[in-house]
Amino acid sequence: MTHSPSVTALRIERLAITHPDAQLLVEAVQEEYVARYGGRDESPVDPHDFEDPLGQFFVGYLDDAPVATGAWRRSSVTALGAEVTAEVKRMYVVPAAQRRGLARRMLAHLEATAATAGIEALVLETGMKQPEAIELYLSSGYEPIPGFGYYCGSELSRCFARRI
Repeated sequence: MTHSPSVTALRIERLAITHPDAQLLVEAVQEEYVARYGGRDESPVDPHDFEDPLGQFFVGYLDDAPVATGAWRRSSVTALGAEVTAEVKRMYVVPAAQRRGLARRMLAHLEATAATAGIEALVLETGMKQPEAIELYLSSGYEPIPGFGYYCGSELSRCFARRI
């Protein structure tokens, strides 16, 4: 009988978005966007946005395998009465590690690290063709907010925020 690793086995490390493990997972999420939406996420991402003091990028490992990513970068969006916000980016869990609570664990890590950096609220954009992401955010206390940024006005885009 095989035993799947528990959520507590997830090790989250802060890395540069340019690190090979980060790049491997960023490319995997881009492939997921192609499968679901017919194209890559073209919203602009500057690697410096994920360095102090602008943001942070994380990779989650099970054993020594990179299986999850999550990041935040400071944002100019005001939401839920908060002026100091950051945007959640690159939330992803590889298919083989999904349905184990790893995305929820990564999201909690992003909230904790952003709060430590003085962020008052997190904002994010996801798509209608990612119902599991929408469910994660709603069940984690995120509220719908008006569209912002690159996908503002897109029929497929949904934006959320949560005070942290």
